[in-house]
Amino acid sequence: MTINEHDILNALGEWGECLISISKAYEEKGLNPARAMADQTLDRLYGFDLGPVLFKPTLSGGADTFRPTKAGALAYFIGHDPKYPDDSGFGIKFWRKVRSETSTTFIKNDVAMWMGWVSLFDKNNAVLKVDKTFGYTRDKNGNLKIVLHHSSLPFQG
Repeated sequence: MTINEHDILNALGEWGECLISISKAYEEKGLNPARAMADQTLDRLYGFDLGPVLFKPTLSGGADTFRPTKAGALAYFIGHDPKYPDDSGFGIKFWRKVRSETSTTFIKNDVAMWMGWVSLFDKNNAVLKVDKTFGYTRDKNGNLKIVLHHSSLPFQG
């Protein structure tokens, strides 16, 4: 099934909504409900069931820069994992709004790439703007899955 621009925009919106849900679960119910929400998000939105995901989170470095496994991605979103002691839990930063700005998309049948900026607003309306690239494909059921997630802070040269 071919991917189209509408599919990508929906996927970006769903990713943002899930990030907000993880944050709110943490704030209202604690770490374990947030972990469960993040685990469900990774299953629903990411293609770990298809193979390794090319996942490079914003604030990662050293031996843990790249996270091709679900466990590595979960640690990044939630923190509190002794295997990843530097992770503070990007998904539990009290996010309230996520806005995407498209720079470019590439679509070739059932593979699509999106590049742009994602602005994340926390409960105090502070904004974190990151450079993002998402790569998508469809699973055997036709669901759009993230197979590439690269994020970095904008260059401050």
